Amino acid sequence: MSDLDGKRAAVTQLSQRVVPSLLVRDFDETRAFYERLGFSVTGRHPDGDEPDWIEMSRDGVTLQFFAEPPVGLPGAPMMSGTFYFHPDSVEALADEFRGKVEFAWGPELMPYGMFEFGICEIPTVTC
Repeated sequence: MSDLDGKRAAVTQLSQRVVPSLLVRDFDETRAFYERLGFSVTGRHPDGDEPDWIEMSRDGVTLQFFAEPPVGLPGAPMMSGTFYFHPDSVEALADEFRGKVEFAWGPELMPYGMFEFGICEIPTVTC
């Protein structure tokens, strides 16, 4: 609860779902990359061969990709962070991805205690 002007207000809970929406250079390249990782297209706009937005999902994880930057965003794709996915087994997911994508590191136990691996998602951003 928070206190606004002496009144108690209920705190709204965030859902357990976050959907990143990323600017991409090429939908075909991006779609092919994520399909290699087991994702499938679950949405597109407009329908047809030349969408300007697509959504891809796998195991309850959803990512969205768009071709034109919204107002106020840079015109070129960029990423200055990391997405962490928490699979049932890091080793099993690494085995599934092996040979499909290049690993940037791992799987390995990191100094901060997480067992993880990294991949660089080339179609969307520059690593």
